[in-house]
Amino acid sequence: EKHHSMSGSVPAAPLLAVDCDRWTIHAPPVSTVTTDQQSTVEERCLRLYTQHLGPEGEPLARQDVTFNREEHVHYLLRGLEELSAGYQALDASRPWLCYWILHALDLLGHELDAALGSRVVNFIRRCQDPRGGYCGGPYPGQLPHLAPTYAAINALIIVGTEEAYNSIDRDKLYDFLLRRRGEDPGSFTMHDDGEADVRGVYTAIAVASLTNTLTDELRAHAAGWIARCQTYEGGLGGEPGLEAHGGYTFCGVAALALLGPGPEGLGCLRSAPLLRWLASCQKRLEGGFHGRTNKLVDGCYSFWQGGTFAVLGQTQGEEEARVASALARGGLLGDEMDSDGRWLFDQGALQDYLLVCGQMAKGGMRDKPGKEADFYHTCYCLSGLSVAQHSTTSSGVPQLSHLPYGEASKLVRIEPRYNISAAKVDNAHRFFSKLPLPAR
Repeated sequence: EKHHSMSGSVPAAPLLAVDCDRWTIHAPPVSTVTTDQQSTVEERCLRLYTQHLGPEGEPLARQDVTFNREEHVHYLLRGLEELSAGYQALDASRPWLCYWILHALDLLGHELDAALGSRVVNFIRRCQDPRGGYCGGPYPGQLPHLAPTYAAINALIIVGTEEAYNSIDRDKLYDFLLRRRGEDPGSFTMHDDGEADVRGVYTAIAVASLTNTLTDELRAHAAGWIARCQTYEGGLGGEPGLEAHGGYTFCGVAALALLGPGPEGLGCLRSAPLLRWLASCQKRLEGGFHGRTNKLVDGCYSFWQGGTFAVLGQTQGEEEARVASALARGGLLGDEMDSDGRWLFDQGALQDYLLVCGQMAKGGMRDKPGKEADFYHTCYCLSGLSVAQHSTTSSGVPQLSHLPYGEASKLVRIEPRYNISAAKVDNAHRFFSKLPLPAR
């Protein structure tokens, strides 16, 4: 095979020839903007990989790759205390910044200082609207919105103190969630007079599930509405009739998993095309995932796609197990992949992408080579890394960790339906399960 190169895309040093199809760049028959961008990304990844290619039979010397844990922690702690002027565009996403940073720190095993945790709680309390839900910044000044509400609740669950739990006005939160129900039965709008899409259903169901406010009134028709978002490809779009997308697929699948395993939950989806579409989104050379057909790899989809496998694996029923077993036997995903102990994607290749191509020496994780680190990608790259490291059996029993980069790279196991560490979710459920459902 000849390596396809673009003028000015990467340094002109020769590529190391490796007798492995994964490390070969296939020149497209026709050059377009899309194919040129894909070739550029492949070249940038391959040049990083060639720095760690080992002897024959071991194409990647993973033992030579360092996981920059301390650098990631320092990068995140700096962001929690102070942000540069470039983050002004995220002024309406301040609970998200708290969640992205806190979750990444939690995955890295960093214990949050009690005083700092209390400051986070106090800030998020200021974002709580008097009528329920959370705004993108301190109230007044912004509207309550389902997206920052989800981020705020997740951040409080990660802080994990009684102060954090008790700061949530559950009665007003429940009223806010009820007001988000859309005109199309089963849908949820993101805010007053806002759009209704799969994010709305997921964030409402997830928040209600965490805080013990999930009632039949909130559940009603949600599964049927989500099922209408499944496309001919197998993934889910943002709303009925739209293109399959990794982020929306995760939201729909996770919401259904929280609703249950039967026809009013995950049982309403066509599992075979869903699993095939998810598997097809992993990139051959890069090892990471893209979010839509014919799109570029992006580190955040390590969680949005990889985490969807984990959600399905946690709640796998007979039909999903049958499909997963058939896929593995058919060789679609490699001989070592099966439905009892490994997700149906190449967990080692995903870790290759995240640790060789995704992490920055100075701390933080990025979308792809050529990009800078940011808190969003750091959160979801580390979330995807945790998914790739930890599997469960088809009955939901945790498996031994899959750690090709050794114990030094090991992260905390997450509960993929919420993307919060499993221990923090358990603590929250124990606390809120003792409280009664909100009264109307």
